[in-house]
Amino acid sequence: MRNYKDVTREEWEDWKWQIKNRITTLEELEKVINLTNREKDGIRETLKMFRMAITPYWVSLMDADDPECPIRKQAVPTIEETMFSRVDLADPLAEDLDSPVKGITHRYPDRVLLLITDVCGMYCRHCTRRRLVGKVDKTSNKNVIDQALNYIRNNTIIRDVLLSGGDPLLVDDTFLEYILSELRNIKHVEIIRIGSRIPVTLPQRITPAYVKMLEKYHPLWMNIQVNHPKEITPRMKEGIDLLLKAGIPLGNQGVLLKGINDCPYLHEKLVHELVKIRVRPYYLYQCDLSQGIEHFRTSVGVGIKIIEHLRGHTSGFAVPNYIIDAPGGGGKIPVSPQYVLAFTDDKVILRNYEGGIFSYPEPRNRISYCQEEANSHPKEGVAAIMNGNISSLLPEGTKRMERRKKRKDKNE
Repeated sequence: MRNYKDVTREEWEDWKWQIKNRITTLEELEKVINLTNREKDGIRETLKMFRMAITPYWVSLMDADDPECPIRKQAVPTIEETMFSRVDLADPLAEDLDSPVKGITHRYPDRVLLLITDVCGMYCRHCTRRRLVGKVDKTSNKNVIDQALNYIRNNTIIRDVLLSGGDPLLVDDTFLEYILSELRNIKHVEIIRIGSRIPVTLPQRITPAYVKMLEKYHPLWMNIQVNHPKEITPRMKEGIDLLLKAGIPLGNQGVLLKGINDCPYLHEKLVHELVKIRVRPYYLYQCDLSQGIEHFRTSVGVGIKIIEHLRGHTSGFAVPNYIIDAPGGGGKIPVSPQYVLAFTDDKVILRNYEGGIFSYPEPRNRISYCQEEANSHPKEGVAAIMNGNISSLLPEGTKRMERRKKRKDKNE
């Protein structure tokens, strides 16, 4: 509660007080941390384009005198946010293109993203959805949600629904429970997931009563975002413990950020701290191509270096998947060091984390048999080639494909 000495414990622990007292202006921020002139200029210019909102809790974690504080850099705007790169995109993941109805992104066959709010507890400077988040600070209305729910009801292939936003844990309790209960009543929806940074930026929101409501809708999973060990505080651990005791598995989807966590040794400490509180490192995301955040992006080589360092130097379940969410809607692509060096007809040549080279002999009979129904197998993509459903996979739009189409149309 540093810099908030006049605030009572009851107020501090009230999440609504935290939201009401978020810092949204330069003048408010100047009262609680010491800003450099460069920071002040950056905030003034950035606020003409993007909003700032920082919970008092998050402010209390900052080094008030150090502009390089990793907690501070995730929340305080800088002039670099106004310097768009030529590769920046308003919608880098093409979520809008894959949106059959408002609020739904349907990219993968069996799962959808359901955006239920534009509000976050804190507006992270590296946000992928900054084109949407924080513009109006409101939850999606019931008509929009009902249309999205109907889309899910009418598409029986959907077995997994991810709630996101904004931050779904800032939605009114009653409305969130309405969404959860409606999803749970859809027979083909097996899993409900929540993506939230609230347990990290506003742990006061995670109360026994709130968690009791959530646990009624199992199986319920949750992914949070912790980017630096300093974010793992005793207060944050209290909320995490409540969620875990309610049977909600927790994973971490961190983001690789230049000047904040782009160090293998820091990541080793981070994943160790996460598993100590029973949060499994799940993804480490390469920073997306959203507008104004190129200064946070590292080279892909930095991410591979981090994974190379972790592999063999920590428990396997503590190594996250390093992911590039491909621009244009290509989806999540895992990127990792190369451990398979070569194939021959009867062996695979491998290396380990120490640089050792090993030969693994293949079995004499390499034919495998799948007992599952053929109609359950993928009908497209590389997986369809592997299981024999298709013999080839050709890109569309090439001159060769255009010639084939013209010939086909002519013959018809």
